[in-house]
Amino acid sequence: MRQLLTPRMIQSMEILQLPLMALEERIEQELQNNPVLEIRENELEPGEAPADGQGEEHTRNEEFSEDERALVVKENSSQSEDFDRLTKISDYLENEEFVTNGGNFRQAATYDGERDKKLDAMNNTAARGVTLAEYLTEQWTFVECSPEVRKAGEILINNIDAEGYFRAKFEDVQKESKTPVTIEDLQEALKLIQTLEPSGVGARTLQECLLIQLDALDDDEEFSESHDFPLERALITEHLKDLEMNRYPQISRKLGRPIEEIQRAVKHLSRLNPFPGKQIGGNDAPPITPDALIYYDEDQDTYEIEMTNDPAPNLYISGMYRKMIKDRTQDKKTREFLSNNVRNARWLIESIEQRRSTIMRVIRAVVDAQRDFFDKGPEFLKPLPMIHVADQLGIHVATVSRAVSEKWIQTPRGVFPLRRFFSGGTTSSEGEDMSWDAVKEKLKTIIGNEDPKNPLNDDEIVEKLKAQGIDLARRTVAKYRKILNIPTARQRKTF
Repeated sequence: MRQLLTPRMIQSMEILQLPLMALEERIEQELQNNPVLEIRENELEPGEAPADGQGEEHTRNEEFSEDERALVVKENSSQSEDFDRLTKISDYLENEEFVTNGGNFRQAATYDGERDKKLDAMNNTAARGVTLAEYLTEQWTFVECSPEVRKAGEILINNIDAEGYFRAKFEDVQKESKTPVTIEDLQEALKLIQTLEPSGVGARTLQECLLIQLDALDDDEEFSESHDFPLERALITEHLKDLEMNRYPQISRKLGRPIEEIQRAVKHLSRLNPFPGKQIGGNDAPPITPDALIYYDEDQDTYEIEMTNDPAPNLYISGMYRKMIKDRTQDKKTREFLSNNVRNARWLIESIEQRRSTIMRVIRAVVDAQRDFFDKGPEFLKPLPMIHVADQLGIHVATVSRAVSEKWIQTPRGVFPLRRFFSGGTTSSEGEDMSWDAVKEKLKTIIGNEDPKNPLNDDEIVEKLKAQGIDLARRTVAKYRKILNIPTARQRKTF
């Protein structure tokens, strides 16, 4: 025997897992496709009745079968029996393929004179940024060259990667080209492409990329002041690896230049861009909308939780359509159609309310467990396994996982993904539990306070951590240092 999932149960879990912006899109989609579902533009004042005179409870008076009951979580009750089904459901989802009822929607109603919210959203959305290939092609049309070289340039532009490099071989480009092109034309075209903006585009190596940018600066009187171009070119062509390994004394001996001059030259070189293509059409970071706001209540000495942009209270089922369902004079098919949409709308509202309640309870458990983090900072983050929160709330661990997936919270210490507060950890010599993120923060603090002229190696960092009661192996320290993008002691040393 196995637990069978109804589409509504699957919908409930999907909505629980949705981030806030995706949930808003889902609601907008449902509003477009379900005529009985409506939304109030402004939230009601406490105690105010809906415009149709019927409360939300009236929309839930229809009973469901055992498999279709809403998994509504009440604040003061664990409702563990409701989540018993999720134990089997989670296992089922990992092994079975299923189809939700969200794939086939009716076409939206024709324009009725009202503003289209989706169209308004599209009009207010920023236009797609130009791609690097489009940016280069636009410039390429103004380059003076023969028709053969122009065609070769168009081919090469399509072979330049997102970082701005041409990493293919001319022979391969020639073979894959649908139009005949010579190696000589490709070589000439690449030289011309390397004169386009952004400076450094079309380079085949990092060295070539930096030299192209340096030549462009040398030709610009305004930006060429204070540059020691002979020294900077020598550093790029002969000592890139030495610079990476922070070997300033060796560079100084080989070039016969003081370390101070080399440091000034490196400071100028640091302004060059090793990935010029990323300046054009770069992928913008997706906006983050916190699902909840955590703030400190001084009077109660507690951290309170406030859900943000909660759509559930503003959704309701139209009273006019509910009356039509009860009206026996209406056509039977019409009443069946409306009844089906009322059930779908009711389930959506209850699923959203369940999502809010579950996330709220999970965040409350996190805030209570991580009080030291909010009071003192990241170094005091404690280990918090999801199974612990699941047991505390009387729900399945998969439900906790879905509740924290892609959810963010705004706290007095910044905006964090909710999942960050769930991690393993270690125990200090004093018996205090510490998460691995807290250990990383202590490692950053130790390195941040070191003498830059005599930085700590990994063995010395191990001893510093041990003095704070944290016993870690050297390889663990090295692993965390790499995760934090902290270079080795040799590379951190200043001269």
